[in-house]
Amino acid sequence: MSTKSDLSRFLRWDVAVGILLVAVFATGAGTTEGFATTGNLSFALNDIAEVAIIALPMTLLVVAGEIDLSVASMLGLASAVSGKLWESGWAFETIVPVVLAIGVVGGLLNGWLVTRVGLPSLAVTIGTLTLYRGLASVALGSNAVTDFPETYARWTSDTDTVLGFLPYPFALFIVLAAVTGVVLHATGFGRSLFATGAQEEAAYFSGIRVKRLKLLLFVLTGLLSAFAGIVFTLRYGSARADNGQGFEMLVIASVLLGGVDFDGGKGTLGGAIAGVLLIGLLKNLLILNDVANEVQVIVTGLLLVASVLTPRVIAAALERRHRRAAAAV
Repeated sequence: MSTKSDLSRFLRWDVAVGILLVAVFATGAGTTEGFATTGNLSFALNDIAEVAIIALPMTLLVVAGEIDLSVASMLGLASAVSGKLWESGWAFETIVPVVLAIGVVGGLLNGWLVTRVGLPSLAVTIGTLTLYRGLASVALGSNAVTDFPETYARWTSDTDTVLGFLPYPFALFIVLAAVTGVVLHATGFGRSLFATGAQEEAAYFSGIRVKRLKLLLFVLTGLLSAFAGIVFTLRYGSARADNGQGFEMLVIASVLLGGVDFDGGKGTLGGAIAGVLLIGLLKNLLILNDVANEVQVIVTGLLLVASVLTPRVIAAALERRHRRAAAAV
């Protein structure tokens, strides 16, 4: 199948996710009282802000043919270290760069094991998922640290907003998304990511520094995961070692649901953002209708399966159609 055909198929998938997003919003607005209010939308966007922020580097990583399952554990480690240092009397202005540096180191470890040792990213990040969560438990144990500075905490609430309904963390996400979109779709760096994900060996022989590029992506993912940990900690006003548990599935489900191919080389950032918003609105709609958390987890799992399976079913159907057409000629 041609590159043009593949691109068209994924653009159609993006449109389908966008249509589904509009349908979910319309259904919620028509059936659930308070769903479409600015207060609830502000809450829903703030509730998905950390997932949305992490989904940006994850999109780049998956396009390049890799994945990072340790992002939620890095979020938890960042939260735990923030709490431990705050409890020890550190100034919050000093804590932030230290925690971000931990994110960079974690990303470097993932990237080094993948690019230099040659291990698969799925196996590596399953290991570091456990490692980082374990380090978070060592740092803080089962304790919870609270009473973070109100000066910073208020910037992560859903009451202080931009334009009346955009929480500041989500407004920051929009800025980061705009930059990421330009990088992915309008620069040589972005084209290198697509080339690497589509055919790594060919990308290498065409002059792309594949290992360096992937290492950079893992570092960026670790950095933004740690930053999301700071935002999460301030938003809930509580640092715990188990903060963000299960977020990796939400991030990956959002990216894949948006049409980014798990095998790499295909997808759009717009689709990934639509996936984030769709999962966020669905979660909010289920909460407003008093649906149990276990059911919410099941819905996320079903979306993840559908996001991986559906494009492949469509591709197989199209392939069979082309073969029949060719045979008929």
